[in-house]
Formats: sequence, structure tokens, C-alpha cells
Amino acid sequence: MNWDWEKLRENKEKFEKKQGGGGGMPRPPQPPQFDDIVEKFKNFKFSGILIILIVLFLLFFGKSMVFQVELDEVGVIQQFGKFDRITNPGLHFKLPTGIEKVTKVQVKRVRKEEFGFRTVQGTNNSRYFDENDGQDVSMMLAGDLNVAVVPWIVQYRVSNPEKFLFEVRDVTTLLRDMSEATMRTIIGDRSINEVISEREEIAIAAKESLQEEMDEASAGIKIVTIEMKKTNVPGPVQDSFNEVNEAIQEKEQTIYKAKEEYNKAIPRAEGEAKRVVESAHGYAIDRVNRAQGDVAKFSAVYKEYVKAKDVTKKRLYLEAMEEVIPKLGKKYIMDSSQKNLLPLLNLSGETALPTQVKSTLK
Repeated sequence: MNWDWEKLRENKEKFEKKQGGGGGMPRPPQPPQFDDIVEKFKNFKFSGILIILIVLFLLFFGKSMVFQVELDEVGVIQQFGKFDRITNPGLHFKLPTGIEKVTKVQVKRVRKEEFGFRTVQGTNNSRYFDENDGQDVSMMLAGDLNVAVVPWIVQYRVSNPEKFLFEVRDVTTLLRDMSEATMRTIIGDRSINEVISEREEIAIAAKESLQEEMDEASAGIKIVTIEMKKTNVPGPVQDSFNEVNEAIQEKEQTIYKAKEEYNKAIPRAEGEAKRVVESAHGYAIDRVNRAQGDVAKFSAVYKEYVKAKDVTKKRLYLEAMEEVIPKLGKKYIMDSSQKNLLPLLNLSGETALPTQVKSTLK
């Protein structure tokens, strides 16, 4: 501030004249003199300068020495740009900026990458899917040379913060490239029907293969899950593909019915064949046993016949007559000396004369 000394003198003289030279009123304030200011700086001690320097140091560097790590993250400390240590959640101290640097990495949050579509945030916290976004990524060639649209989601989290920050330049780009390559490899080994119907098996195989690739690249991430969205064929061939599927289903249904009829007819025929074979086998055994019995019977009779031929002949004759005579019906027994047959016949009856009698009468 510059002081107008001439004006100050004039004001002083006017003030004194106005007061009549009396000393009852206080004197106006005097400006600080340069000598007084110099004297104050001479009396200033070195400890004051040190305190000021400390305060300035704390103001500029103190804030960078204290940092807070949240519950779902860790702090990665670099000392002169080189990895030094990892800090857990809580309040921590480090050396000032320029010596040590802290990078906070969320290790518990599950991140995700979408392929073949894009989730768009709408109004009122609503979400919808843009299926036209990423069609080139999701369009793949199956093992039977059919084209399939395969959208999927990869969910992962950071398992090694040091590798995640320093081993790979861009982990997200690496993950997307390796995920696409892995999925194309797995889809290329399966037919279009397997791709559509076996999404869970494909997701499991893709997760294992992608985790191996990430471990080999030292990306420091863990694949949590791979979720397969609805798999279909491109729109221009959708109708034709549906017709092919219907034809395949009809074919399978016809084959199923034919197999059902086959399973009914063949066991029935096999059972009938076994029954006939068993019946023939039983008949053969019966015939053999009967023959063996007849042989044994004939041998026994022959032995008796040799011992007494006449008696055996009569016995055989009587046994034969015993079997034959009951089957002849009416019988007429005549004496050889009988000449007249009429008294023996019932001519009034309805019974006709036997043929032998008729021939005798003639």
C-alpha cells in the first residue's frame, strides 16, 4: 500500500486546528514505518520458518500419503513405478506422490463381457437387449457347415491384481479375443442341432478352455461362468431350417414307430419259435421214450415167448381180442354146425343184417 505523506500532513494540521491545540481527543492512526517492519524480521526465529515449511509440506504431500481401501478391493503399491506390495481393505499410509503410487483394484466385483448383443440401459432403470449389435461376433460355422447365431456372456473377476495390472497391456481386449476364438473352436466341433440343444455342455466346455487360455497368458482373472443365450440360425434361413427340423422330427417319429412295431413283433415271433422248438424237443423226447418202452416191452414178451411159445401166443391173441372186440359194435357168434340162421335173427327189428350174414343167406 502506498502512503500519500503530503495529504497525511495536511489532514493532521487541519485536525489540530479544529481541536484548538487540545490533547483530549485520540490521535489518528500512524502508518507503519519501514524501520519497524525490518526490526520485526530481524527478531523472527529459525523455528518459525521450520514450522511454516512443515505446514506447507503437510498441505502439499500429506494428502497423498494416506489412502483408504474399500472392502471389495485391494491397493497395489508401486515404488518408483515398480510393484512393491498389496494392501488389504482399511486405512493405510505410503510415501508421497512421486515415490509411491497406489492403484485400487476391485477383486470381489464380478465383471462381464457380452458377445453377440449389447445390454442397453433405458429410462426408469429398465434394460433391454440390442440383438443387432455384434452379429459378426455371434455368427459361427458349425461342424456340419451350417451357420448359427450364438450369443453368450462371460462373467469374471480379478484373482491376481499384480498380473491383472502389469502382465497384460489390455486384459479386456485379450479376454474378448480369446473368448471368441474358444467359442468358435467348440461350435466348430458340433452340429447345428447340438449347438441349439446342448447349450449347457457348450458353456461348461468353453469355460474350462477359456480359463486355460487366461492362465497361460497370466491375465490374473478367474472365469466365474459362461452363460449361453438363445441360439438360432440367421433370419433369412429360419423358415427353411424349421422345415428341415420338422422333416427330421417326422423321420424320427416314423423310425420310432417302426422300432416300436419291431419290438412288438420280433419278441412275439422269437417266443413262438422257442415254443415250437421246445414242443418239438418234447415230442422227440416222448417218441424216444415211447420207442424205448416198446422195445423193452417187446424184449420182455419175447423172453416169455421163448420160454412158453403156446401160452404166449394164446395170451397175445386174447389180449388183442380184448382190445379189438369192444370196438366192433354188435356181434353174432354162431356155431359152425348151425344150419338155420333165421331163429337167431330179429327180422322185425330195424337192425339190418350184418354183411357177413347177408352174404351167407345169398
